[in-house]
Amino acid sequence: MRMEFTHIDELSHAHYEPGVPFEIPTPQRSVFELLEHTSHAYPNAVAIDYFGQEWTYARVYREALKAANVLHRMGVKRGDTISIALPNCPQHFIAFYGAMRLGAAVAELNPLAPAAQLEQQIGRHDGTICVAWDKIGHKMRKAGISAHQLLTVDLTYAMPRKVRLGLALPVDKAAQAKRKLTGPVPVGSKSWDKLVHKSGPVPDALPQAEAQNVAVILHSSGTNGVPKSVPLTHANIRANVNQNLFWVYELDRGAETFYSLLPYFHAFGMTFMLCAAVAIGACQIVLPTFDVQMALKAHRHRNVTFFVGVPPMFDRIERGARESGTDISTIKYSISGGMSLNREIAARWEATTGHYIIEGYGMSETCPTLCGSPLSPARRPGCLGLVFPSTSMRLVDLDDPTRDVPDGEPGEILVKGPQVFSGYLEDPEETEHAFVDGWFRTGDIGRCDDGFIYLVDRAKDLIITSGFNVFPSQVEDAIRRLTNAEDAVVVGVPSAATGEEVAAIVKAKWAKPDLARLRRTLEAELPHYALPRHLILSDELPKTMLGKPDRRTARKNLLEQMRAQ
Repeated sequence: MRMEFTHIDELSHAHYEPGVPFEIPTPQRSVFELLEHTSHAYPNAVAIDYFGQEWTYARVYREALKAANVLHRMGVKRGDTISIALPNCPQHFIAFYGAMRLGAAVAELNPLAPAAQLEQQIGRHDGTICVAWDKIGHKMRKAGISAHQLLTVDLTYAMPRKVRLGLALPVDKAAQAKRKLTGPVPVGSKSWDKLVHKSGPVPDALPQAEAQNVAVILHSSGTNGVPKSVPLTHANIRANVNQNLFWVYELDRGAETFYSLLPYFHAFGMTFMLCAAVAIGACQIVLPTFDVQMALKAHRHRNVTFFVGVPPMFDRIERGARESGTDISTIKYSISGGMSLNREIAARWEATTGHYIIEGYGMSETCPTLCGSPLSPARRPGCLGLVFPSTSMRLVDLDDPTRDVPDGEPGEILVKGPQVFSGYLEDPEETEHAFVDGWFRTGDIGRCDDGFIYLVDRAKDLIITSGFNVFPSQVEDAIRRLTNAEDAVVVGVPSAATGEEVAAIVKAKWAKPDLARLRRTLEAELPHYALPRHLILSDELPKTMLGKPDRRTARKNLLEQMRAQ
């Protein structure tokens, strides 16, 4: 059956700012070429500011070539996969581009994820080498990485000498700070820092990746809660870099300073910080954890001009700036993603900075950006924005994806574009479910208002907390298996701080709700952001006629109980 088609992208084009093109160039080159080009165009520009330690683009380029040689000597070649399990730090940046130079794919891992989850992810992408934070070295061994494949990173190694000496002082405060940053490593593992320091550059003759080779593998639960791996090609990433940079077209090459606070293992952090910032020769302030006071201190040292984050980051930075009297008016460009931006947070941010904050929309499978609001008075708070250049979008009937819905009615968001991946790693069945006639099914339900897209609902009851996706079915399964609970229903409840919080309604013969104990039990399998923050015991759980969890009713009942307390 021939699909009907509503040209939503054409409606969006009518609201583009002057200077934003409808179509963007899609470079058929490797991601490594971004660093290579910028290191020659802006060799003395600062690429990284890490606790005041500055790394120029020329230096980062040299270190990346040395990192590539370390991996090459360990047998990594074009087409292989390496795992990176690191917070944001210069070593993460350099390991990423070292792999890009070889044409190896980087599988980004959350270093704080449980060993069981990491083991599943590594098993799917088959990473041959792992560059990991030394503090989680033993956890990586539990996740299946052998000692000779493990290259450990000391986060203090790249810090200024003054900071390192302060951490070495024989006082409790210094010792506590150091324990948060570093830890003992497994016997038989090697120091990534020392190997790169001693290495020479990789041989020039080694070929680079081609555009259609896989560059990055991100981990996702897709649109149905089933864990899977998302391979993104060099062409996907290069296209989305251009889409984002053409959208914010007034950025000055070689002169911007980015807040690098989103983790690199997050799709937004990977594309904006590891790639887009490099493409325009921007400096990025790198911190291994999101700490408001450290971030504001770094801003006072080097004024930030561009900030991509999730709403809780904007909320806390703005509050911290007002409380400390820190001027953040240099942040001209602010883009919020990962979750809906609260109107009150947006209003405070704009009042404090004197500049617009806009929302972007996307997901790991789309590299990630699909939509953005204009950086102008035409922005619409609470709106996903306009369809990006070179991107096509449809809203289709929830029961019949071959039929487009009329403008203004809700429908599932389907997309095409050069930033959209081509399928899940080694999972043809899930790939088949994710596409219909070449259109990617996002699983999100949207509404179009004259080219502006609004999120109406999410398929499969996805919870988004601080920009991270949590699927209730995974939390419910963990509760059933790891406790003596008979059953559980998990839902998201509103939170001013994180957008949503995970709440569990549990049927169990427990004397009283014990949230702390439940969280301790579940953290063996679930990442911290997926742990319930609310727990209610119930004799009966709401179910549908088919016996499935009725999360809509459960959420309504839970909110009523919470308001009554």
